[in-house]
Amino acid sequence: MVCRVSATATTSASPPPPPSGSSSPPRPAGTTAPRRRTRVLALPEARWALASTLAFLLALPLDLTGASPWLYGPLYVIAYAAGGWEPALEGLRALREKTLDVDLLMIVAALGAAAIGQVLDGALLIVIFATSGALEALATARTADSVRGLLDLAPATATRLSSAGDGGEETVATDRLAVGDVILVRPGERIGADGSVLDGESEADQATITGEPLPVPKAPGDEVFASTLNGTGALRVRVTRDPADSVIARIVTLVEEASRTKAPTQLFIEKIEQRYAVGVVAATLAVFTVPLLFGADLTSALLRAMTFMIVASPCAVVLATMPPLLSAIANAGRHGVLVKSAVAMERLGAIDATALDKTGTLTEGTPEVTAVRPLPGSGLDEDALLALAAAAEHPSEHPLARAVVAAARERGLRVATAEDFSARPGRGVSATVEGRVVTVGRVGEHADDPPSLSESVDDPPSPTEPAGTPGTTVLVRRDGAPVGTLTLTDRLRPDAATAVTALTAVTGTSPTLLTGDNASAAALVAADTGVTDVRADLLPEDKAAAVTALQDAGRRVLFVGDGINDAPALAAAHSGVAMGRAGSDLALETADAVVVRDELTAIPAVVRLSRAARRLVVQNLVIAGTCIAVLVVWDLVGHLPLPLGVAGHEGSTVLVGLNGLRLLRESAWRKASRPG
Repeated sequence: MVCRVSATATTSASPPPPPSGSSSPPRPAGTTAPRRRTRVLALPEARWALASTLAFLLALPLDLTGASPWLYGPLYVIAYAAGGWEPALEGLRALREKTLDVDLLMIVAALGAAAIGQVLDGALLIVIFATSGALEALATARTADSVRGLLDLAPATATRLSSAGDGGEETVATDRLAVGDVILVRPGERIGADGSVLDGESEADQATITGEPLPVPKAPGDEVFASTLNGTGALRVRVTRDPADSVIARIVTLVEEASRTKAPTQLFIEKIEQRYAVGVVAATLAVFTVPLLFGADLTSALLRAMTFMIVASPCAVVLATMPPLLSAIANAGRHGVLVKSAVAMERLGAIDATALDKTGTLTEGTPEVTAVRPLPGSGLDEDALLALAAAAEHPSEHPLARAVVAAARERGLRVATAEDFSARPGRGVSATVEGRVVTVGRVGEHADDPPSLSESVDDPPSPTEPAGTPGTTVLVRRDGAPVGTLTLTDRLRPDAATAVTALTAVTGTSPTLLTGDNASAAALVAADTGVTDVRADLLPEDKAAAVTALQDAGRRVLFVGDGINDAPALAAAHSGVAMGRAGSDLALETADAVVVRDELTAIPAVVRLSRAARRLVVQNLVIAGTCIAVLVVWDLVGHLPLPLGVAGHEGSTVLVGLNGLRLLRESAWRKASRPG
């Protein structure tokens, strides 16, 4: 039953503080926000659900083996009290507000079952209800934790330069910065506000905003974003946005707003629950009072009303929905896909369009050397060229430098010691290696580079370089003379094209590629994977807007991403899936599901599994509804013996439960994983 669970979840975690009012203590430059995790037992919903479940599990074997009721009876009382007091209280509060929901009806049905001896049935219903509420509360609390952790990415203070131009500096809180202020960002510091570079050259790691895997060179006139990490150069930045309106603050706002929005399906279910609860209560009172008006004795009228309450109780309806979805969740979990709730699993099966992030989703998200090309006449082979470049890059902490050094180590090459190392942000490095000056930088960086150099190194491609793979080509010079090039790429995942094909088959439409990376890199990835709709150079809010536009056109969108910049789109989408191995905390907590093993082909498989679960839910609802209808009509127009009514009610409950457990089998995943 969803209504109590959702209400509990939304109140289980306090909202994060507003961005402009953040009072987080400062941390050393370059550090990331601490990972905040709500402990399971820190939530009262989880503690009560655990107590109820443990009491039920202790009572069950005693009950089934014929032990004395004095042994298992108190345990059942604990299970009822621990798991039922909160929904009972919520139901009573709803009554005071002149509404009636299934919360109270479920408790009354459980107590009614206990009153006629079906204590186990009522306890099981209480346990399922309490556990569902605890799981939803935990998911919501951890999402709020991640939002607060995102706010901590923004530095608490910034160095503001004097407007008088006398070189004066003052340290101020970032929320006191105003548009037009000029701040100084030293090497290794996080940028305090969105702005434009006035002076200086550096590079910024802005993966949290744009998803780009490599630091982006920054020069006068370039835009920078709050919370992104400055590289090796110093920058003077003019603030262009109020801190409360920065990109990182807008990400938080978008996630919060989308997370608070109720889906139409959720609202429809709540309406059905309300009407069902009112109808059953009204019918039970009528079944009790009408016979009394016509002279029936109190005992028989009460017995018939109690029988009606039992056979009309929603136990079978609860089991009609939960076992298929929970079985699908368990099966997906065994194969590396963590689906966060039954509601999330159900929603996955309804998608009819997909949107994909590029970096870290279709690609692996880390640069690596994919081509080593010595120039003719250099006297170097591939290994010698790579070792030379690795020696020059070794002192650098740049991601490209680390990739070059890692490639040399993978080949078992000796990396010589570099001297006189220097780095120019966004342009490359220079060092003395074994008495000779070696530079590694961009092709065309020097005025005397031959015009045809970039063409000669790009054709033909190395056998080790995948055709069409986007990459960065750097030129290696020795004593000023070009000796070769290295190509570093963010490789496509091996299963990217297969996954895109499978998602196209599942939804009937080709996925949309939404990326903050440049258009040329996006186009090459799209060409290699078969994506036809490509949208590049997007900020986080642009991704969320693109997803919203697709849904406004009548599509139910599944968005797949991994970074903080993907969180608004994950939250705005009908369903969201995060890549788990390198995914940010916020992306992992905002998404409905997490692909732990980073296997893209698992995504269409879990969508098919969800659809299988939805079909079983419909089957179970038909079975449960038919049994309830038959028993209710029998009780109203005939004389339904209480034992037979209980047997029919319990029989339908067991039947739908066993039917739902079919998705636990390994064959269910194999069937979902088949193409087509």
